[in-house]
Amino acid sequence: MQSSLELACPPPGWTASPWPAARPRPAEGSLDLWLLHVPDAGLRSVVLDRSPLDEEERARVAAFVYPVDRDRYAAAHLTLRRVLSAYRGVAPAELRFLREPCPCCGEPHGRPALTGPDAPHFSLSHTGGLVLIAVAGRPVGVDVEGLPAPHKATAVGEALHPAERRAIHAAPRSLRPAVFARLWARKEAYLKGLGTGVGRSPHLDYLGDPALGAPARPPGWTVKDIPVGPEHAAALALERAPAGSPDVESAPTSSDH
Repeated sequence: MQSSLELACPPPGWTASPWPAARPRPAEGSLDLWLLHVPDAGLRSVVLDRSPLDEEERARVAAFVYPVDRDRYAAAHLTLRRVLSAYRGVAPAELRFLREPCPCCGEPHGRPALTGPDAPHFSLSHTGGLVLIAVAGRPVGVDVEGLPAPHKATAVGEALHPAERRAIHAAPRSLRPAVFARLWARKEAYLKGLGTGVGRSPHLDYLGDPALGAPARPPGWTVKDIPVGPEHAAALALERAPAGSPDVESAPTSSDH
């Protein structure tokens, strides 16, 4: 990817970093987070080298109607390849991916995974000008969402768990977009970590704030919000190790390229 895709000031809690050169596979219960700001203006000013993308990724790029969507997808997947190549010690173009079996039906459209022994788990999310990547020692999901209009937050929120819907309706109208985006990001991250995506209905699991009398969150997973600035909400979901439930140890990093 061209290095003129620059990062704005990283959100609080993130450490600015150059592109990773070599990284060890994260240990059990830990993960690395990578955040890249890719503004549309930057995409319009460069020509992305798409040669590292595989046939399936190029087909996905070509399927988008609008050039900005093609560029956003290509930039996100080029970023993913460049980050993961540091963990595998190979060139970005040499990485090979597969789909794990779906937990719902067993078909090969579950979590994306790297081929090869001892490959780390990973998850990618992108929206607008942000690309968020997690690399972990156990199954992981991440999601980043822009804040929607208040009417959309209320309407789409009807697909969530009943207690989550109540939280959205209880919030002042001006705060509903942020409440919805936070809940939706947690839900997407969890479902991506499971490998089901929205093949598992979003209303089944509660991922709202823990509180007295609130439903229990799904067992076996740690779900946390990720600070990415005031215009977006983001979250991660990490499968806990079978032997216990350690806190998530993360190294949030923003690339300056």
